[in-house]
Amino acid sequence: MNDNENILIGSVGQTFIGTSFNSLNSSAIGFWNIYQQGKITSVENDEIIPDKFELRQNYPNPFNPSTSISFSIPNEELVSLKVYNSLGEEVAELINETKQAGNYEMNFNSVGLASGIYFYRIQAGSFIQTKKMTLLK
Repeated sequence: MNDNENILIGSVGQTFIGTSFNSLNSSAIGFWNIYQQGKITSVENDEIIPDKFELRQNYPNPFNPSTSISFSIPNEELVSLKVYNSLGEEVAELINETKQAGNYEMNFNSVGLASGIYFYRIQAGSFIQTKKMTLLK
């Protein structure tokens, strides 16, 4: 059986709600419909839940006037995502709230900021990471 093939014991026409795992150490939550005995033939409302914390590099970088910052959290956490200038002064708070496990993308608009190097920092539970980005106007 390969990673994309799941076997369920059930009757044709049944729908299951559940979680499936694959070799990427992520899970999918959704609804599975059985149209062939024992085979899942469709998945609806598929949601990938990450298995680790991750802060990705913003895109595009360098940017003008806005950029996207994406991150993943494996479980419900209070998430803080802030942007700082090169002097360490906070210039924007993109998020400061409890988030469910999942993948997120935030937009950062640089209106009112000068060209230069900026840093964005995430704190989610005990996970803390900072990355650099460049604003060119």
